[in-house]
Amino acid sequence: MTGFLVIIFMLLIIIVMLIGLAVAQIKMAGMNVKDFWTFIKANETLNKLYAFSKKYEKLTTNEQLVFLREAERVFDAFDKVPNVLWEEDYQKYMEVLSTYKDIKLVRWESQ
Repeated sequence: MTGFLVIIFMLLIIIVMLIGLAVAQIKMAGMNVKDFWTFIKANETLNKLYAFSKKYEKLTTNEQLVFLREAERVFDAFDKVPNVLWEEDYQKYMEVLSTYKDIKLVRWESQ
């Protein structure tokens, strides 16, 4: 029984050390942990927005507003992290940005 507790305790120590190492690497990259976590969430949102950007002409006015709001959050989160982290998602980012600009232009022209 005590051997089992010792193993659990050692595993917990290793997990805490790995978390500390990850936080240290994030800080060494010049980011805050909160910014990195926001980036991870924004990356998930980017994938959803990318799917929406493929059919943006069919979006209702409310859906366009939601798209614009979410895209702005994604852009803010991506601006706070180094480009190296999201270079594989660059094409998706640019597609969403293009759709964002198109929707903004259409909405501006219609006002």
